[in-house]
Amino acid sequence: MENSQSLKSERKEVARFMRRLYRMGLTTVSGGNISLKIQPDIMLITVSGTDKGRLKWKDVGVMRLNGDNITPELKPSIEFAMHLAIYKRKNAISAIVHAHPVFASSFTAMKNKIRTDLTAEAWTLLHEPLLAPFRVMGSIALAEQVAEKSLESNVLLLENHGVLTMGSSLLQAFDRMEVLENAARMTVITSLMGKKKRLSSKQKAEIKKIFS
Repeated sequence: MENSQSLKSERKEVARFMRRLYRMGLTTVSGGNISLKIQPDIMLITVSGTDKGRLKWKDVGVMRLNGDNITPELKPSIEFAMHLAIYKRKNAISAIVHAHPVFASSFTAMKNKIRTDLTAEAWTLLHEPLLAPFRVMGSIALAEQVAEKSLESNVLLLENHGVLTMGSSLLQAFDRMEVLENAARMTVITSLMGKKKRLSSKQKAEIKKIFS
């Protein structure tokens, strides 16, 4: 494993992003979790039952991808199995953000879709978010369900639960979470105002050509 100074720095970064997530209103004081894969078989993950707005680096646990807790004094997030399952299946992913932003989470409880084709930014970063059918939070069934869906998209809506974004870095995963919430807000606003204008197939193709 990495030297202690480097590990401390990475744990600090995870804690920083969790506090940022809370400050921006993207999750609740007790909800949400963030993880970062720092080695092929090692991940950092926020702990359970901690005030997310005041999370410190010492509140970020260290686990092996086989499930061994290297920091046994810390109880990892209730969703640690979901994070482990995703990393095992999706090698390109190094960071996962799971949260409960109000607007995006609202779409997990209805048939309507979040329109990610209202702005070029949302389409580029998110494409089409996928819905993962309901499974009880913290369960192995949820972990397996979400890990399977993660192979199809980096942005998942967990039915009647919350949302999850993935990336090659903490910044990318966090960016997708923020843009998803903005896209959900825009979906509501344009639905209320009417006469929304979506990106055309040609415009989407142009975006794909440049940013793929």
